[in-house]
Parts: sequence; structure tokens; C-alpha cells
Amino acid sequence: MSEFDLINSLREIICARPGDEAAQSVVGIGDDGAVLSVPSGRELVVCTDTLVAGVHFPLPTRPDAIGYKALAVNLSDLAAMGAQPAWFFMALTLPFDNPDWIESFAGGMAKLASDAAVELAGGDVTSGPLSITVTALGLVAKGQSLLRSTAVAGDLVVVSGRPGAAAYALKRLQEGSQPGTADLAALNFPVPRLALGRMLPGLATACIDISDGLAADLGHILEQSGVGAVIDLDTLPCPDSLRSMAGSERWPLQLAGGDDYELCFTVPAGSKTELMELSVAAGVELTIIGEITPGREMEFKTADGKSYRPAMAGYRHFENPGNGEK
Repeated sequence: MSEFDLINSLREIICARPGDEAAQSVVGIGDDGAVLSVPSGRELVVCTDTLVAGVHFPLPTRPDAIGYKALAVNLSDLAAMGAQPAWFFMALTLPFDNPDWIESFAGGMAKLASDAAVELAGGDVTSGPLSITVTALGLVAKGQSLLRSTAVAGDLVVVSGRPGAAAYALKRLQEGSQPGTADLAALNFPVPRLALGRMLPGLATACIDISDGLAADLGHILEQSGVGAVIDLDTLPCPDSLRSMAGSERWPLQLAGGDDYELCFTVPAGSKTELMELSVAAGVELTIIGEITPGREMEFKTADGKSYRPAMAGYRHFENPGNGEK
């Protein structure tokens, strides 16, 4: 398969276009560059992530899962900014010419692109070690982007979903055992919280996705906002597969395991009713897990008031190389 045949194959399979007609590309795949038009009153949000074989996913991972996740991690970043996905670009590096693998990879990406109504507007293909770089672009109302730097003391800390399942699935795989169906789906086919993200502007004071682990990513909010937090460990929503574990076993997975692609955000203290309504409207479980404090420290407390410190804050590339996790 030639480079141009590969590009045409990807274009034919990944063919979703935005539901918002005003946000469709003026010129898409086929020229040296895409031409995009940003609708009046909206701003462009841009994010980029690279997935590398053996670092971000185990080598035996299904190609459809790789394609899906390469797009999902970027859409999760757009969700954390409160943006509506519009376009994405992909740079694909392949060590082989395998039409079946490519079709499965593109099919996984196309499924999510269709669900999210986001258009593949361009990219590049080359030969080399397997890696996928996706740049996603989204639209948000002017001045309404969710940031990490705007939490204030007294805010409630909220998390979506039930963090920990993906990290547990990866742990099982690394141990040579088979994860449960739900846990493996959480690892390979994470659901970006796009609907939730679009509903948060006007309510959330700060937001981040927790792909590197709840503790590490909440720490980014605290650092950039100049605040601290107290987290009640006994309120952490728990995946079914972790319920039988002692806290000391499951908390590291939930706080530092990563690969959750849930949203952690802060809201004013009087927003509990709005949170309940938001949970129903977005169709996702939302849990208050703590409070923002005036200090600069992040504390984790058990029900009896004891302090807990995670052994690892979260995933860091140059400290955790080549483990197939991130």
C-alpha cells in the first residue's frame, strides 16, 4: 500500500463531519493544509497528544482500541476546557504495511469520531516505530474556556465517574492475568466526558481531565490557582472491581493510576443542587470528594481523620519509561 493509498483509505473510513454546519472545514484533506473558519462569537481550543507503542499502550493492544484511544485522549482534553470538538489532525507512524491492521485502527477511530461529530481535516503518514499523534480543535463561547488557574478557597472538589478501573486493568495485564470486561473497556475505550464539559462553563470554577492520575492532575489545579485541598478518601467513587480491596490497595490505583479520562473540577460551595441536576443532564455520576483550602497543600484524609500520602503522585514520562501505561 502506497502512502497515498493509505491516506485515501484513512479518509474513506474516518469520514465523520461536525454536526455544526458552521464549524465544517472550508478545505479539508487533499491540499497542503486545511482551511478552517471559526464561527463568530467562539474561540478555538487546540490540544495535542502522542501515543507511543509500549509507553501509552501495551504492544498487544487491539488496533481498533489504539485508534479509538488516540482520539479519545484529545477529546478528553477538549472536554476539560468546556469545548465542542470540531476538527482533528493525525500524524500516523507505522512500522508495517498491514491493510487489516490499518482498517481496524481506522474503524476504531471512526467510531468515536462519528459519536463526537468531529472531522478528520488532515495529517501525515510515515514509516517508523508505531506512534500516533492527534491534534484536536474545538470551539467554545468567547471567554468561557474552563481553566486550571481559577479555583478559590471554599470551592467543592468534584470528580466524574469512578476512577481506578483502567489502572487496575493495566495492573492485571502486566501481571499476566485477564482484566474484567468493564475494566478492560475503561482502559482501551475510555469515554470522553464531552457532554459534561460543555455544560460546565458558568458553574465550574476550574477543571482538568485526570489522565495522569487524580492526585497529579488535581495538583495542577492547586498549583496554578495558588490554593490547597483536603480530599476525603472515603468519598472516592469506587469501581465494582475494586470494592473488595482495602483502601491501602485501591487508593493508589484511584489516585495515581491514571488513564481515567474523567473530569476533576471545582464548583462554589452552594452548588450541590446544581451538581445533582448536572449529573442527570450529562448522564454521568458526579461525586464531591473534597474542598479547596487557602493553603498550598493537598491533603488526603480517611474517615477517622488520619492522613494518607500516595506513594506515587501520578504518571510522569521520564520517571516511568516504557511500562506500557502512559
